[in-house]
Amino acid sequence: MSAPFGSWPSPFTPASVAASSPRIDGARFVGDEVWWGESVPSEGGRVTVRSSTGDQILPTPWSARSRVHEYGGGAWTADHEGTLYFVDAKDQRVRRMPRGGEPVVLTAPGPAHGGLRVQRGRLFAVREDLTVEPHRRAVVEIPVDGSAADDPDAVRVVVESDGFFAHPAPSPDGHRVAWVEWDATRMPWQSARLAVTDGSLTTVVPTRAALQPEWTGDDELVVADDPTGRWALHRVRVDADGRSWTPEPVTAAEVDADTGYGLWVLGNRWYQPLVDGRLVAVRTDGRDAVVVISSDGSARPLPVPPDGHVSVDDVAGTRILLSGSSSTSAPGLWLVDVDTGAVEAVAGGAPADPAWMPTASALVVDGAHGPVHAFAYPPAHPAATAPEGELPPYVVLVHGGPTAHVTGATSSAITFYTSRGIGVLDVNYGGSSGYGRAYRERLDGAWGVVDVDDVIAAARGLVEAGLADPARIAIKGGSAGGWTVLSALVRGGTFAAGISRYGVADLRMLVEQSHDFEAHYIEGLVGPLPEAEDLYVERSPLTHADRIDVPVLLMQGGEDRVVPPSQSEAIRDALAARGVEHEYVLYPTEGHGFRAAETIVDALERELAFLGRVFGFSPAG
Repeated sequence: MSAPFGSWPSPFTPASVAASSPRIDGARFVGDEVWWGESVPSEGGRVTVRSSTGDQILPTPWSARSRVHEYGGGAWTADHEGTLYFVDAKDQRVRRMPRGGEPVVLTAPGPAHGGLRVQRGRLFAVREDLTVEPHRRAVVEIPVDGSAADDPDAVRVVVESDGFFAHPAPSPDGHRVAWVEWDATRMPWQSARLAVTDGSLTTVVPTRAALQPEWTGDDELVVADDPTGRWALHRVRVDADGRSWTPEPVTAAEVDADTGYGLWVLGNRWYQPLVDGRLVAVRTDGRDAVVVISSDGSARPLPVPPDGHVSVDDVAGTRILLSGSSSTSAPGLWLVDVDTGAVEAVAGGAPADPAWMPTASALVVDGAHGPVHAFAYPPAHPAATAPEGELPPYVVLVHGGPTAHVTGATSSAITFYTSRGIGVLDVNYGGSSGYGRAYRERLDGAWGVVDVDDVIAAARGLVEAGLADPARIAIKGGSAGGWTVLSALVRGGTFAAGISRYGVADLRMLVEQSHDFEAHYIEGLVGPLPEAEDLYVERSPLTHADRIDVPVLLMQGGEDRVVPPSQSEAIRDALAARGVEHEYVLYPTEGHGFRAAETIVDALERELAFLGRVFGFSPAG
């Protein structure tokens, strides 16, 4: 059939996208079973824990979600006997639940917890207490007998300060604990230290941006660090004096890839040691690759379906659990034997149909600040074609963060557009992770400049290659991506429409309302206050909202504490005052990111209708 781009019939409905968008949140070997965390969009995004037996381990209405550092992570873990430990999303208290039993409270009201880790019956966590001034964070050991539920002093504090902590890791013999820490004035990908304590002596290991300590013996551990600009694995051994620790690279040759990325959440795992001394690790250069590293430092690739945001969640013998996204299949969880190469999809992971979802093409264009990386998804349909000579409309996606990245993975949300004849370009603008520190630091002091220049360069690259209709390119992003959307619309001349989800509009407002984790983030991206206040005003899209002359769709969560509704509403009011076509949608129960099925459905329906109005096509159905 022949039909205009944007009007092709598609089986990928908003409801099917919502139903296919559960998020895998960590996985564990539990006896002969595999347990994993999974969001349930139909239940408001509740995070449950499921088993490979088909059982739901964490029943309704319980939800495992952490609010530590706002973005949480590591909200559940389990021991090999089948006891679940989880952070209750409602009150942030940690609970213990034997399989089939009732949850038992382990911590007192008040502080939030995350980054849970259990070993030999001992439970460690990162604790954040926002009920005191100044706010305090700590690595703690929580008694599993419930004695701390009414007595906060029963919790053993390993380390505490007004800084930040992640990845608590007890040694195999239990005599030492390692963790990652950083100051409140820095972000962890800028500067983070590895620390080790035996209870009486705490040693801070010289690292640049440490990630994820994992013990390989009682006196040795592995940590990721980026002293040369790429995160790579280092072995850290205690010296003969028992007081100092010395890191050495695992591989002699430098690898042009990162093992690790921005420490936004507490549950990510980029590598795991095997019992025989080998390491399984993720290496990222745009896309992810999984490798097995031998004791001599040599590495061999491990062919696996996931190649985007891969997490090595757990290991048992030669078997590993990998969660993540893929360029050839749906997101999921896989059980892999590193020696035989056997791969089993445990959850999700259904192969993608290339007739509907072609592999994204890596695109590199020249920008004002250097090369710009992106992934292009052209329209794809097994039966529909466009009239001769018509070029497709495109949506340019801008990820949040801004220290984050996209990987060219399959996505039902992307297929929702491409199957209708709307192309998608996913951009890793300067500042993105996944390409090394130099690419990441391109955005330092230049947020609102480099990111905007790069998305414009990427969009123009599409046009110059003859892939997109230059009059029908929209830009869409959320959070920091929404900031870039609004900033690009202020710039004008490239995008015919914009879709901003909980986007930043006013930098000073963002700083005033910012939470602890990102309190100083903007200083590195723009400049210190009050010295740079004029720059904050000049860069803010709200200051120049009178330059926006194309239609805008604004969507916002009513309970968003990272970018509150006042940001989107300020832009809404500025557009309304000038009569610029716009739509503002507030989802009262949503936070920073949309999780409920009904919200996902409504947002996609509105986006498609909006693009149809702006670009002059009638969406099928």
